Amino acid sequence: MIKTGIFGGSFNPIHNGHISLARQLREKAGLDEVWLMVSPQNPLKASTDLLDDEIRMKMARMAVEGEEGIIASDYEMHLPKPSYTWNTLQALSKDYPDREFVLMIGGDNWQLFDKWYHADDIRQNYQIIVYPRRGFEGGIEGLDLIDISSTEIRERIEAGKSISQLVPKAVAEYITKHKLYA
Repeated sequence: MIKTGIFGGSFNPIHNGHISLARQLREKAGLDEVWLMVSPQNPLKASTDLLDDEIRMKMARMAVEGEEGIIASDYEMHLPKPSYTWNTLQALSKDYPDREFVLMIGGDNWQLFDKWYHADDIRQNYQIIVYPRRGFEGGIEGLDLIDISSTEIRERIEAGKSISQLVPKAVAEYITKHKLYA
């Protein structure tokens, strides 16, 4: 079985913290791969400034180019909406029977996990790895977390500040060229 971590998110935009976390969790949890599952819409979040799916997907692919064992996936974008994790995991397990899927979520989402669609079924059928998030304790210890957020990046862009240290170079160039989030 190929042990595959599912790291879902809107990645609006993807940043260095996402990539670093995926690398570290892959190693610490003994995963063969981590799939960055670019979500079309989180049912628990408002979509006010969510960029088009294809643009976020393109940036995610740019960000992971050359990263061993980290793949940007649009799998969830082809499923019925809203995109519930239970449905995604069930579809993945059916389509990839040679893989064992592991759900990777932040401490903030873990605190809300009981509100998730089929939370108990997910707990019973899939391993869950919780990673720490700012303001939320618990999860895997010893991670070198980069304290940035997509929201902060969008705010920096609106304010005309540099994001070059916060996102992969190709992503920064793409955002600038296409005047995204401005």
